[in-house]
Amino acid sequence: MNINNWLTPYKWSRPVLVGSGEKGAFDYHAVDCPFVFRHHGRFYMMYVGYDGTGYQTALAVSDDLLKWEPQSTILRRNDGSGWDSRNVAGTWILRDNEMYGPGTLKKWNGKYWLAYHSYPGDGYEEGSAKIGLAWTEDENLLEWHRLPDPILTPEGGEAWERGGLYKECLLQHEGTFYLFYNAKNKNHGRWIEQTGLATSKDLNHWTRHKDNPVIRVTPDAWDSGFVSDPCVLRDGGRWAMFFFGYDYKKAQEGIAYSGDLLNWTKHPEPIIAVGEEGDLDEVYAHKPSVIAHNGVLYHFYTACRKPQEGDRTCNFFPEYRTIAVATSQKL
Repeated sequence: MNINNWLTPYKWSRPVLVGSGEKGAFDYHAVDCPFVFRHHGRFYMMYVGYDGTGYQTALAVSDDLLKWEPQSTILRRNDGSGWDSRNVAGTWILRDNEMYGPGTLKKWNGKYWLAYHSYPGDGYEEGSAKIGLAWTEDENLLEWHRLPDPILTPEGGEAWERGGLYKECLLQHEGTFYLFYNAKNKNHGRWIEQTGLATSKDLNHWTRHKDNPVIRVTPDAWDSGFVSDPCVLRDGGRWAMFFFGYDYKKAQEGIAYSGDLLNWTKHPEPIIAVGEEGDLDEVYAHKPSVIAHNGVLYHFYTACRKPQEGDRTCNFFPEYRTIAVATSQKL
């Protein structure tokens, strides 16, 4: 299968977004999980920040996809219904599905719809996360209303997902909603993370796909531990799923393809590999979000390297975790 149309080999050498490094700020330690879209003539990035207690979600804006201005947090701690009051990581808003389309948001029932996940405990991804939805009628996308209950829980799933659910990709196609998500088989130790699918007609009642997980790890390969963080877009008659693979050492971006959203074939090699020592993504190049502009694909991802003198933020492990981009043509 020819995947040349989906490749973005040209890495931008600087991060496009860095955490604030300000004590008490939601992004004190790191930024993570980009989701990029077009709205009212500008580009927006939804992303999460980590402050040492947990995740909260914010928006940034841009006119050129390279210079980003943080705007506002939109999903905050201590809001929500209890199950989602400690962490809230927004990862996808219902949008135009076309890979080379405008990337604008889509409404359903007069509202914009956002998928997120929440870990129950304080700390870095503590406890088994559940998946929820939020909606807004605010054209500024600042005031979101969360549904009171999660739409998917680990307890309702199979053994491969009992450790927690997260990193959602929500799309609508021919009257059906498709929710791709990744999940882990256990909470502690060395877990395995794979990607599943649930479908719905009304965003309320969800049915897990009978052949989950739809993307599985490959033993002894670059994606032997995780196949995670689906970003699903359509290119003509084919669907492409950008994801990341992890072998417990490096995280790198990969791709799979499908004709029907149900049966997926993975390309055997990474499409974005980690960088050289000292590069932004020397350890991890992962968590894809893809959008086209002027015929060029921009593939945003979370980049991690070892800390260096002068870094504005330092996350746990320790690492410098920022948002980077690679493109299909040299900029």
